[in-house]
Amino acid sequence: MSKEYNFTEPNWSKLENGLVPAIIQDAVTKNVLMLGYMNNEALEKTQTTKKVTFFSRSKQRLWTKGEESGNFLNLVDIKNDCDSDTLLVTVNPVGPTCHTGSDTCWNESNESNFGFFSKLESVIEDRRNSADGEKSYVASLFEKGINKIAQKVGEEAIETVIEAKDDNDDLFLNESADLLFHYLILLQAKGFTLKDIEAVLKSRKK
Repeated sequence: MSKEYNFTEPNWSKLENGLVPAIIQDAVTKNVLMLGYMNNEALEKTQTTKKVTFFSRSKQRLWTKGEESGNFLNLVDIKNDCDSDTLLVTVNPVGPTCHTGSDTCWNESNESNFGFFSKLESVIEDRRNSADGEKSYVASLFEKGINKIAQKVGEEAIETVIEAKDDNDDLFLNESADLLFHYLILLQAKGFTLKDIEAVLKSRKK
């Protein structure tokens, strides 16, 4: 269909009412924003205008998301699933996606989620706030203060650099994990999280 997007055109004859489900995903956060339906014309218009367009089953016409609100879904990429009967459309959203004003149609925040690392940040926060310093290593570091935490980050950084110069990948990965773990503790000791670092990096993007 389009040389710009590497996907196989849906088999329209096998799709109910000639409509293909289109899952809309934020290109940056990877959060699912909404589900819509496209016919052949809507898919072609999406690729041409770079703004996601659906076929509205209620209005029985093409509908470009944001045509009234200004909250467009700017196209990044299109992929299809293994059966070529569902599309994954990655976008850069302008404003909230849902008509209710929510970031997603599931009333979720569209902020970045760093998966396991976000869970680890939550564990560190919980240990800081409620754990006994005699039983929790994390709590004990917070009790000793910022200087001790910063010192541990420095120590782990040096050990990581040393292992990087050797050939033992297992030791290098373990030291890297220790460094990252202590850095997350340092971030929280300073009142920040990974999202703050992400914001700084995004601001540097040219």
